[in-house]
Amino acid sequence: MIALLARFSLVGIVNSAIGLAVITVLDIGFHLSPALANAFGYLIGICASFFLTRAFVFRNRDGIASRAWRYAVAMASAFLLNQLVLWSAGRMLGAGAMSHLGAQLMGMATYTISNFLLCRYWVFAGQNTQ
Repeated sequence: MIALLARFSLVGIVNSAIGLAVITVLDIGFHLSPALANAFGYLIGICASFFLTRAFVFRNRDGIASRAWRYAVAMASAFLLNQLVLWSAGRMLGAGAMSHLGAQLMGMATYTISNFLLCRYWVFAGQNTQ
């Protein structure tokens, strides 16, 4: 399980670097609007994350289509949970920079944990994940 979590974490770092690189090139290099650059960066990052998570983290050999739709649902679900926790924590913690940061960190943790669990037990379930 430790090796699995290490691989999952490494993919998260690589995915973040890919997304940031795309955002930077589009925003700073091509002067695309920041919102559009961000959207493209996240889209490319999510696609890269799917392929890396499938092949490297969970070593899944099933067809891409059979897992891609589950991955999309899992990402959307993790994001919705993130937003729910962010909203709830924001209401409980109140205003202020540190309160906002705390709420953001709780949302990020929720996203990461739910993403891992959904991938492990639903998206790529039944695979050799040593």
